[in-house]
Amino acid sequence: MTDLPLTAQTRVRREAHHQVTDRAALYDVIDGALFATIAIVRDDRPVALPIGIGRDGDDLLLHGSTGSDFFRRIAAGAPVCVTVTHLLGLKYARSLFDSSMRYRCAVVHGVASVVPPEEKEAALLTLSEHLMPGRSLEVRPMTGRELAATMVLRIPLAMASVKDNAGSMVEEDDDGEDRTVWAGTLPLRMSVGEPVTSPQTSTGTPVPASVQRAAERVSAAGTA
Repeated sequence: MTDLPLTAQTRVRREAHHQVTDRAALYDVIDGALFATIAIVRDDRPVALPIGIGRDGDDLLLHGSTGSDFFRRIAAGAPVCVTVTHLLGLKYARSLFDSSMRYRCAVVHGVASVVPPEEKEAALLTLSEHLMPGRSLEVRPMTGRELAATMVLRIPLAMASVKDNAGSMVEEDDDGEDRTVWAGTLPLRMSVGEPVTSPQTSTGTPVPASVQRAAERVSAAGTA
């Protein structure tokens, strides 16, 4: 597995010692996330939207409506920037200037390609398994009309950077700060609640296994 390339686009400039070039670290950040923010320049203005994501090998998968101007522009070759962030905690230093956050994040640059019709259903199932593991076995198959209304895009994970400051310190020896002021970290993590059954679901219908799998996945990611 090759390291991530360091280029003018991918090189971290601020606190560069937190940059990680291990490609496995990039996959770990993506695989542990349920959504990302994707940005393009549209009509000379920046536009960013949250989207659900999944990974298929060395590609990032995302999907949207074929009627979406945003996705049509991406499909037509607009350069994209995708950001995935795991916020791990708030760093309370003894000054506001030195206070910060602990996080792991990935930034991906590239141009997307449209998944062809013959590969679209498999790609959507990959996305589904990432977001709701096992759900496709509990519901009806996708219809031709639904497939036709959905655009699936691939973004190669060739130009990306990873920054991980999870182990960064909130203080340094002999920094001259007042030790009677509290300093430390407030850990943050994602958690899940109890499933809420829709009011039109038949009485007595059990919560399916896919919901429990998703809950376990999110809980495991939250403690990582």
